[in-house]
Amino acid sequence: MNIYCFWNNKGGTGKTSLAFQTICRFAAKNIDKRILAIDVCPQANLSELLLGGLTNNGSDNLLKCQGSQLRSTVGGYFQLRLPSPFTMIEIDPNDFLTFPKEHNNQIPKNIDLLCGDPLLELQSNAISTLANTQIPGTNTWLSIIDWLKDFLGPLTNKYDTVFIDTNPSFSIYTQIALSAADKLMLPVMADDSSRRAIQNAFSLIYGLKLPSKIYAQHAFATKLKDQERPLPKVHLVIKNRITQYMGPASAYSAVLCSIEKDIEILLASHPDIFTFENISSGIVDVRDFQTTGVVASARGCPFFSLRSGRLDVAGRRIQINDDYRQKCIKSIDRIVDTL
Repeated sequence: MNIYCFWNNKGGTGKTSLAFQTICRFAAKNIDKRILAIDVCPQANLSELLLGGLTNNGSDNLLKCQGSQLRSTVGGYFQLRLPSPFTMIEIDPNDFLTFPKEHNNQIPKNIDLLCGDPLLELQSNAISTLANTQIPGTNTWLSIIDWLKDFLGPLTNKYDTVFIDTNPSFSIYTQIALSAADKLMLPVMADDSSRRAIQNAFSLIYGLKLPSKIYAQHAFATKLKDQERPLPKVHLVIKNRITQYMGPASAYSAVLCSIEKDIEILLASHPDIFTFENISSGIVDVRDFQTTGVVASARGCPFFSLRSGRLDVAGRRIQINDDYRQKCIKSIDRIVDTL
């Protein structure tokens, strides 16, 4: 079971829309594989997209999952873990899953979903406190960090590929998601804040270039390595909305080159944290989706099944150019081809 995690601690990089389109395209091109999407974000935007988007009752369908008796969401699962956080409990993970195809006929039938939940924000302080509890003979932090791995354990033979979407932070529930992943998908934009975010990402996950040894002993990487647990490896850096920054004279072009240079230096000094051996196979350019992306998200519709022409979105008729739609599909295929 391959487990990919979309994450960047900076918001606005297009992470969720890329995750949505990538998951759907991968599922459509691998219809014989079983796919599980896990939404570890309080905003639950990936869940809403898969369940119908803005115009096809995605929000209402998500609320039904969040309001069900068992609460079939990641927050519902965490809620059951809170009373006995350091021991495994008897649960059937299938009870928490939702099937997007039942709500949104644009989604491939081989995708199942563990919905996101705003409860995560409320649970965060309690989970962090529990992770720092001192109990002789028990690594409380690791017990908490393993919650999602515990959930996936019984599903190992059911799913071929798992995709996890996360929120732009390094909160305790984000760490739970990252520790369950094998491979990291890191979207970036061509601006200075994205360059700094990449540098921060490698500090947060891998403990690189920390300002003091004081931080190192408490770092995410240190705690996992102390328990001989692997860290997720960077599988792909996605330079998103690249068409906004075209042209060698653009100031953004220099930032993009700097991002590549930073990755190249890390690739030489820390090759063990990457799945790729050369920069050309570890970075992809993705064009700006523009109106096509807005309409696809509003309708909860993958690019490959989005109809071209004039489409109704919230009472407005919007033109979808098929040539541009095909270019959007090719951009997503560049990501899917690396999986």
